[in-house]
Amino acid sequence: MAAHRLLFADSSGVVFDHPALLAAARSGDDVLAPVARPSPLPAGGSLCLLPGRRPIGVDPGSGELVTLREAKVGRRSFVPHAVGATLPPGWTRALLPAAARPALSTVSEAPVLPQWAYTAAALGADGPVVYALHTDRRLHWSVSTHSTPDLGRRVEARLARAGCAENPVWRQIARCALEWSCFTAQNTFYGRDEGAIPSSARCNAACIGCLSEQAEGMPPASHERIARPPSAEDMAAVAAEHLESARGRVMVSFGQGCEGEPLLRWREIARAIRLVRARTRRGSVNVNTNGSLPQGLAALIEAGLDACRISLNSVSEDLYDAYYRPVGYGLADVVRSMKLAKDRGAYLALNLLTFPGVTDREEEAERLWRLVAEVGADQVQTRSLAIDPDVYMALARGLGGRGPAIGMRALLEGLKRARPGLVIGNFARARGERRGSRAPGIDLLSPTGEEMQSGHSQKGKRGQGIDLLSPTGGEGRVRGRRGKSTADTRTQGRRA
Repeated sequence: MAAHRLLFADSSGVVFDHPALLAAARSGDDVLAPVARPSPLPAGGSLCLLPGRRPIGVDPGSGELVTLREAKVGRRSFVPHAVGATLPPGWTRALLPAAARPALSTVSEAPVLPQWAYTAAALGADGPVVYALHTDRRLHWSVSTHSTPDLGRRVEARLARAGCAENPVWRQIARCALEWSCFTAQNTFYGRDEGAIPSSARCNAACIGCLSEQAEGMPPASHERIARPPSAEDMAAVAAEHLESARGRVMVSFGQGCEGEPLLRWREIARAIRLVRARTRRGSVNVNTNGSLPQGLAALIEAGLDACRISLNSVSEDLYDAYYRPVGYGLADVVRSMKLAKDRGAYLALNLLTFPGVTDREEEAERLWRLVAEVGADQVQTRSLAIDPDVYMALARGLGGRGPAIGMRALLEGLKRARPGLVIGNFARARGERRGSRAPGIDLLSPTGEEMQSGHSQKGKRGQGIDLLSPTGGEGRVRGRRGKSTADTRTQGRRA
């Protein structure tokens, strides 16, 4: 097996590879030498700095874990920081970065990390690599076709049209498209694929990793929640126009990262759907929801909703409650919504928030396999949970199913066995892609470790010109090159 070197960075964001130590990775609370084959850092992915966390590598001679507490590059010595990666759409994290947080570190020295899905990374023979699975190879969510130079002009032109600037839906998704780079919001201005219809300013959960509202002392939310809930007419105006004129995989979705829970407004949304369907039968109408109100979901389906995506992090009630912190509902209500959706003929996708070492624990996996078979799910969309790994482990430790981690790949393979015909991916399926479809593009390993691919292969490119994300999300510099690090583990390394 090829050696994959440990990456580390200085405080200004310059990345180096270690001349001796190999990369380690993390699964839950376990730090280990990864045995799975990594993938080249995909286009649209970035290396990222984990401030205040010390890199952990593997001594290739002894196999022992080593915490790198000091590095020397040329004549300069510095305290190194751990390095991970963030992934573009279509990829699912398999392992976490291996990093040690100093026991007495302050918040300023080792701050809570912003909302990114931190992934284990290393340096391979041809550039940076990541420990991740390419779970959806469809290209319509490509980074290269979003945030294009003409996006600002498109947004400006749209808001200049009569009635658009006064519509709170258009105003919100304009901010989402430009300020937070939401691809679904951008699609609405590009006039293609899945369009965004934010609908609710309130929520009946207080998720630890909420994208639009965070507690004091946590990093800023990655989105700002819509302030005023739109009327049925406002929502219908945007949705109907998108369905009538968009190209590609045409659909609209209520329930976005910039809002609360759409089912709290099921009456208004149901009226909006009826208004939309009075104008056009084209495309799909979907809701992204926590599934908390089965009666509300039933009303939406009756009004013309044909698909729903219900989120969960676990099928274990204690772990579900610890993350979602639900108000006035429980996991049993969520499962009832899943069953109801299938009984009423809606396409059912599960939005599975994944975290290596927790989601893929043996008992957790078995419970999830039983659920998808029981409710008859059509699709599982894997979503790498965007949260500081230490924050999630603090709530997940001791909760949920027990047993060793079987690995994310084995988890997904088990899902396919439990529910024949189940689609596994990362993106919503339009009407024409649903019935009788297979999961395109998920890489599976044969028992010998050889890769078997369905769908179209996409070769990884050698990592060059990689943008490093700073702790604030800005871009840093990447100047380190293989062989230029002279970190000395004899004096600076410490056994983990």
